[in-house]
Order: sequence, then C-alpha cells, then structure tokens
Amino acid sequence: MVEWWDAHQIPLYLAAIVLGAFVGLSASGVAPTLQHSINPVLAMLLFATFLSVPLGEVGRAFADVRFLGTVLVANFVVVPAVAFGLSRFVADNRGLMLGLLLVLLTPCIDYVIVFTGLAGGAQARLLAAAPLLMIAQMLLLPVYLFMFAGSDVLDVVDLEPFIEAFLVLIVAPLAAAGIVQAIGRRHRIGVVIEELMAGAMVPLMMATLAVVIGSQIAAVGSEAVELARLIPLYVIFVVVAVTVGRIAARTARLDVPATRAVMFSVSTRNSLVVLPLALALPEALDIAPLAVVTQTMVELVAMVVLVRLVPRLAPQIVGPHDARAGSEARPAPHASN
Repeated sequence: MVEWWDAHQIPLYLAAIVLGAFVGLSASGVAPTLQHSINPVLAMLLFATFLSVPLGEVGRAFADVRFLGTVLVANFVVVPAVAFGLSRFVADNRGLMLGLLLVLLTPCIDYVIVFTGLAGGAQARLLAAAPLLMIAQMLLLPVYLFMFAGSDVLDVVDLEPFIEAFLVLIVAPLAAAGIVQAIGRRHRIGVVIEELMAGAMVPLMMATLAVVIGSQIAAVGSEAVELARLIPLYVIFVVVAVTVGRIAARTARLDVPATRAVMFSVSTRNSLVVLPLALALPEALDIAPLAVVTQTMVELVAMVVLVRLVPRLAPQIVGPHDARAGSEARPAPHASN
C-alpha cells in the first residue's frame, strides 16, 4: 500500500484538495473544528519529515553561508519589491492590499520543507535556514508594512503568532525527531517509529491539504467576487518567485538540490502564521484574513504542481559540481519524479 500511494502521490494530493473543498462547502459548520486541527496535523507531518532528515546534516547545513545568504536575499530584498508591485493592483481596497502584503512578505518555514523534499531538494539546508527566516520576517515585516501601507498598520503587528508557530511547528517536532533518532541507534523501537512515519508521509500530507482547504473555503466563498481579483496576482507571484529563486541560485552557483530548495523557499509563504495578524485588523478590513486564506489555497495547488515542475526546471546533472551534494542530490524517498 505504501508503494502504491508513493507512486500516485500527486493525484492523491489533488484528490485531498477536492475532498477538503467539498467538505468545507457542504458542511461549513465543521470549519472551526478543522481550523483547530491544522497545527496538530501539520506538526505530525513535519515530525515525519524531520525523521527522514539526519539531524547531523542540519548542523552542517547551518554553515552553508552561500545557501543561507541566497535564501535571505531572495526572500527579503527581491520578493518585497515583487509584493509591492502586485499590491498596487488592489490598492483601491485596503483590506485586500494588506492581506496580500502580509502573506507575500513572509516566507514559509514549515510545509515548504516537506514539498522541497518531495521535489528532491535540500531539506536539511532549508531546515537550517528556518530560524533565520523566522527572525528576519519578524524584524522586517513591520518595516515593509510601514513603507508600503502606512504607519497605522503597525498597531496590529504582534510577534506572538510567529513565536508560537516556530515552537509548535519547528522546535517541538524537531526535538521529537531527534529523540526518536537517538533511540533508534540503540533500540529497535526507534527504527520502527521511523519506518512507520516514513510510510505515513503521503496520508499526512493529504490530511494537511484537506484540513487547510476544508477549514477556509466556505469563508472565502462568501467574498468570492472581490477575492477573485487576487487569484491572478497570486499565480503571477508563484511564477515570478520560482524564476527569481532559480536565477538567484544559479547566480550563487548553488548545486541542484540547493537550487530546488531556494525555488521553493521563495515561492512558498507563511500564510498559516500571518493569519492571526490579519484577523487582528479592524472590522472595516475584515476581508484581509480571507485574502490571506485565498493565497493559501492558490499556493497549495501550486505546490503540488511545482513538485513535478521544479525538478524539470532544475534537473539533476551528475558531475563534479554536484558531487558534494551527497544524499541531497538524490530525490526524496517519497518523490515520484
């Protein structure tokens, strides 16, 4: 069964998105329950992901200054310019503009690691970059909002959602994975847990996609006409961001797995973390959280596509330049490239 769903993961992910949409639209009363399930399901998915990454690689990846610098420059120098340009198309609606800026200015630090692995990218290096990405966005988001939207927006910028997400979605699963890996070196039970979680990766990803879509789609549907203005902007962002990531990685002369990781990092946003910030906006701007959620739904579909597309845009070429990539140069165990 595990072999079957590994071989058919992309159709299964699309089916999970459709199922989540169906449940969310036909039984909108379940949305609050599904929303409370997002973090636990996502934490389990990340726990399974971290188990598949030898934690020794994360320590070595933290010393990869070229990769870390490329990710930071692409996300916090180039992407803000792209986000500002796209925000001008909805500047007449302050709620839409703020929602778009909140989500596009903050790079993802959680499920981007999963999608990167599915595409054969450098999971360990991206995991090592997560603390830097989190700190940078906490410091720079108020600055960019002040520059792009005005000083009054700063009243709703709260660091608590960022800190909570980092602890719940990165620190706790990473610590648990480290404990299991340490046990696995001495006792069979640790190896069994690793094998079970590796086999559960596809169902966990399906559950995450279905829960996120199901919890939000009804609310988005209530403002569908206005929110439809954002869909082409979010699609354009993904296309531009993937291109920016590819160019930045090539400019920095990164190997193939690192190039794929940069492409995913630049194109994936921190929507689940910034949603509480959008919800804290005044009632007059109550469309802003829906603008954030709309980006999530567009992005999840885009990520499923990019799992197939990115390996073609950054194909693996065996040679001296990629020799040091080691295990990261090979597709992830659950990739079906």
